Amino acid sequence: MGRSASQGDPARSPRAASPSAPGDTIPVVGIGASAGGLEPIESFLAGIRLPTPAAYVVVQHLDPTQEALLAGILARRTAMPVVEAADRMAVEAGHVYVIPPGRDLTLERGRLRVRPPAEERGLRLPIDRFLRSLAADRGPRAIGVILSGMGSDGTLGLRAIREHGGVTLAQEPESALFDAMPRSAIEAGAVDIVAPAAGLPDRVAEILGMHAAPGPVGAEPGPSSGDPVAEVLELVRRRTGVDLSLYKRSTIDRRLERRLGIHGVTSVDAYLPILRANPDEAALLFRELLVGVTSFFRDPATWASLAETVLPALLADLGEDRVFRAWVPACSTGEEAYTLAIVLIETLERVAPRWGGSIQIFATDLDPDAIDRARRGLYPAGIEADLTPERLRRFFVAEDGGWRVGREIRSRVVFATHDATRDPAFTRLDLVSCRNLLIYLGPDLQRALLRTFHHALRPGGLLVLGSAETAGPERGHFTRVGSPERIYRRTAGPGSAPMPERSLPSRPERTHAPGPPVVADAETSIRAEADRILLERFTPAAVVTNGMGDIVYIHGRTGDYLEPAAGRANWNIHAMARDGLRLPLAGAFRTAVAGGAPVVLRAVELGSGAEVRRVDVTVSPVTEPGPLLGMTVIVFAPTGSVRPGRRSRGTGGSAADGTLADELRRASDELEVTRREMRATVEALTGANEELQSTNEELQSTNEELTTSREEMQSMNEELQVVNAELNVRLEELTLANSDMENLLNSTELATIFLDGSLAIRRFTPSATSLFHLIPGDIGRPLGDITSELDDPALADETEAVLRTLRVRERSVRARDGRSFDVRIVPYRTAGNVIDGVVITFTEMTRVRRLESELAAARAARPVDGTDGSPR
Repeated sequence: MGRSASQGDPARSPRAASPSAPGDTIPVVGIGASAGGLEPIESFLAGIRLPTPAAYVVVQHLDPTQEALLAGILARRTAMPVVEAADRMAVEAGHVYVIPPGRDLTLERGRLRVRPPAEERGLRLPIDRFLRSLAADRGPRAIGVILSGMGSDGTLGLRAIREHGGVTLAQEPESALFDAMPRSAIEAGAVDIVAPAAGLPDRVAEILGMHAAPGPVGAEPGPSSGDPVAEVLELVRRRTGVDLSLYKRSTIDRRLERRLGIHGVTSVDAYLPILRANPDEAALLFRELLVGVTSFFRDPATWASLAETVLPALLADLGEDRVFRAWVPACSTGEEAYTLAIVLIETLERVAPRWGGSIQIFATDLDPDAIDRARRGLYPAGIEADLTPERLRRFFVAEDGGWRVGREIRSRVVFATHDATRDPAFTRLDLVSCRNLLIYLGPDLQRALLRTFHHALRPGGLLVLGSAETAGPERGHFTRVGSPERIYRRTAGPGSAPMPERSLPSRPERTHAPGPPVVADAETSIRAEADRILLERFTPAAVVTNGMGDIVYIHGRTGDYLEPAAGRANWNIHAMARDGLRLPLAGAFRTAVAGGAPVVLRAVELGSGAEVRRVDVTVSPVTEPGPLLGMTVIVFAPTGSVRPGRRSRGTGGSAADGTLADELRRASDELEVTRREMRATVEALTGANEELQSTNEELQSTNEELTTSREEMQSMNEELQVVNAELNVRLEELTLANSDMENLLNSTELATIFLDGSLAIRRFTPSATSLFHLIPGDIGRPLGDITSELDDPALADETEAVLRTLRVRERSVRARDGRSFDVRIVPYRTAGNVIDGVVITFTEMTRVRRLESELAAARAARPVDGTDGSPR
């Protein structure tokens, strides 16, 4: 990263910023908080080291009906200028900008944009909106911070910052008053650094120091020999079993620089000891290098082109009962695969509503953690910005403050850990969606992967690439059908690419460095093609299922043993097994899964009428470590057929045959009765099921209403939390002002009594107790009920006159012990200019009166000369 821009005068107000375009090199720190967030925001700003090369933007959930107080509150905790953001305001280093209440805030080309909130689809998510714009505008110079708050706002924004090369931080959940927001971001894998709010500024300072460090990573000479980045990649390969050396060096440098900034080091040589000493660091760096940029309906133009023109033409050529097979390599957390399922379902309903086939999408990725999150299918509420309300209602279910993928699309997607550059590819595919993976790979790996896709696709199948990618180098293998979208159709014929030779799948235990994938020569191609034919034609049919019996992979022709069940598509082995096989297979499956050992069924008879087939079935659970761990392999091996006429018959006469016929008739009658009872039971169960479905719909409607009410209550609670925090600040100010007033009154030693509108005592100073016999319990009693040392019976009347006429009265009175006082009675005015009592001030003048008397006596005692009385 380059150096940060030169900083302007930090005292200059941002409102007076120059109209010229601000420098794009100023780092920007986005701070998001909600309920309970005021205190950690203050702690964060107070801990920032000054001067700072970054600008800070605070986005908090604020009540749109309340006066904006946040900027004034924060200004007392930092020496940086704190202002409320205004539209088109240029960000400057060393300044703090605060979101206005009831507005959306974004950053575009170095300037803040303040707009009214867009039409709401539930909860507003101002933190996600700003952080996403921050990621797009600042890229690797974006820093995101999530503090205390409820809900999941900010999670998708932090993910966007990480994807663009920025750094993300979150408050330690245990130290947050409300931990939902930081915990959501941490569990989503979107946070690089977790620390208490007071410790986050130091980590940000270390990251900002990396921005100012000159030169690329690894440029600083160090003790390591050779290329330090290559040594880093070798350590990652030993830890994960995946060789990333053929990835683009520029991509590796950018992602590696993030880890350096997180650890506060400035060179790869300084990072290597950290990598060697911490085994988990290699796994973290591995996930960092995988990038993982994804979202629902990313690049909407591509999905629109697929749905409107490309897919309808492809689906028109499919058979009525065929399976549409698709592959999404590098699927990350699954958004792209689920988006493809949604688009396929909607397109089929529009162009082929009576199509009887099914959809099967294989989604793979190198990162097992990402695959686990994709399988769970639970996403934060921020996906509402990427999906229409109709799609949310149909394909998702509200759950735990977010959205869970519905069964309609989840059942069509199979997730697996898989290396597209080395592991065997899926075959007979209709579509491959590999967007924004090739841009991170070197040229050799790009060419090998494109050949893999060509081999995996059927003739005429589609390849969807990212907007910055192209299949151009593989001329004759793909033709472009989407413009400007990068959608290609697989060509057939002599120009077809041979199947690339592959090394063994990447595994963590591998000790040798893998070589780059290479294109096979003619001999290797013959061997690969022969292997394919032998596998497809001469190996027995088999299926791979998960622990519940759901089929995840089919090998060979299984139509003699399996058939789709009537009704909704169901890919479960127990539903698809043919009559005669279903019951014995179910028992064998349960026994094999429970015991962890293979179970063999011999000569199971299938079919009826003219021909009965026999098949040996082997059910084998997979116990070896690897991608298939926990799966079950079911192999069908035919053993021949037998005709009913040739079955062995027992010896005996016609009487035995007659007895057997009677037994068969009785059994038939009993079976018919049983069938009638079963039909009645099924009808009753159908009616009960319909009632339960109706009740479920009502409960779902009630649940949606409760969810809406909960979201409204959550939003209101957050606003009340903010208002309460502001009121606490005001209370502290009032307490301080009250203490100042008490000290002021006590320091003057003036006897002062405050009376309310009914002339009852409201407050008095300690000096007043020398004139009136006052104790703290006298507050609220009329002043006339209190005995005094003053010889002034008209004081009460004078006080009433001031309250009535609002004119100030001044007079002199004497105490019984001879002291003299000047009394001043003035109306008590509130801050709203309302008269609410009087204030009586007693100023002791005893010494002044004595001095006046002595002076007068001295003047009277002096002799005078002349008639005018002047002294001699």
